[in-house]
Amino acid sequence: MKDILPEQAVRWQRLEQTFRSLVGRHGYGEVRTPLLESTELFVREIGEDTDVVSKEMYSFERHEDRLTVRPEGTASAARAYVQHNVAALEPVSRWFYVGPMFRAERPAKGRYRQFHQAGCELYGDPGPACDAEMIDMCAELVGELGVKDFIIHVNSIGSGPTRARYREALAAYFEPHRAALSEDSQRRLTTNPLRILDSKAPGDRELSANAPSVVEVLADDDAQHFAMLRRHLDALKVPYIVDPKLVRGLDYYTRTLFELKITTGQLGAQDALLGGGRYDDMIGNLGSKKAVPAIGFAMGIERVLEVTAREEAKLGPACYLAPMTAEAIGPALVLAKALRAEGHWCEVDGRGLSLKAMLRRANSLGARLALLMGTDELAENQVTVKDLGRHEQERVAIGGLTVAVRARLAMPCVPSELSEKASPGG
Repeated sequence: MKDILPEQAVRWQRLEQTFRSLVGRHGYGEVRTPLLESTELFVREIGEDTDVVSKEMYSFERHEDRLTVRPEGTASAARAYVQHNVAALEPVSRWFYVGPMFRAERPAKGRYRQFHQAGCELYGDPGPACDAEMIDMCAELVGELGVKDFIIHVNSIGSGPTRARYREALAAYFEPHRAALSEDSQRRLTTNPLRILDSKAPGDRELSANAPSVVEVLADDDAQHFAMLRRHLDALKVPYIVDPKLVRGLDYYTRTLFELKITTGQLGAQDALLGGGRYDDMIGNLGSKKAVPAIGFAMGIERVLEVTAREEAKLGPACYLAPMTAEAIGPALVLAKALRAEGHWCEVDGRGLSLKAMLRRANSLGARLALLMGTDELAENQVTVKDLGRHEQERVAIGGLTVAVRARLAMPCVPSELSEKASPGG
């Protein structure tokens, strides 16, 4: 877990704004769910044998309630969808969320025990067209965030009967190799063989390389759904490959699965920036009066920030008010309030520093304008406006200050090759 300081938060805000803008154009509205949910929700929907449930959840009991700090967003959103009977209100719902999640897992590059996700959930549409559109939206999203070198892995694990057949095929393949499997995979061989394909243990990965492909056992309707998904992705020119070993780490998925992975090696083995898939059975499992198909994805915010450019323009106040006498502090506060009402970011320095020190502070903050108020200015009911971007200054009547500030901020700064910062007294 880590702190996010103001200068770092600027990058977070820009990422979140980009995400909200893009998914908003696709018709998604925000849902905000509690950080705490019933432990049973995650055990039942994510899967008791998954690493998330068996090793990573922060769970506790209080007042006879078994509670868990949410490890992911999909189950919480689905619970809210069912609890508020949204299916009776509209045929298709598009939701998004942004917020912290918690998993007690081993930290890695771009991975923390408190981490943040931005994700989307779409309820009510069973077809491959919305799957393709969501995957295309994910590609557009990371592109807008500055990630260029990526590939999307797609797979289908089919619906219920297909999954059952595939479990049997995997169990038959891995059973003769049981002794060579990791301890976790030996247990999963009995409980859920699909999880073996998701193992990071080198021996498990070597054995999985020759495991049967789910494509070999897809039912006809599952195969048609997957073929149409690929046709739509081709039409949208989405960069993807079919990855028969992609199963993802949660048990609720059906049919379409996808992960967007960077190809630069910046995150080592943990190369996925976002992933998701279809979970057509979850809404019914949670007690909905009718079955509702669904698909969603989640993006790791820390992981995306890890691989995107860190060069950020330093944000600073538009106006730095520099009262040069004790008597000027009060009028400076009043002026700052008036400028903020106009929408300008202002900072008042009431520490009683010298003019040189205050101008040095204005420069270090990246302020565009330093508004100087000393004895002469107060006597004449004026303010000295020092334009730090253009290296110009003028006296302005207090009554016309807001107009002058607006005009100054609309002017371009002096080109960089001419902009040597003036000396503090200049």
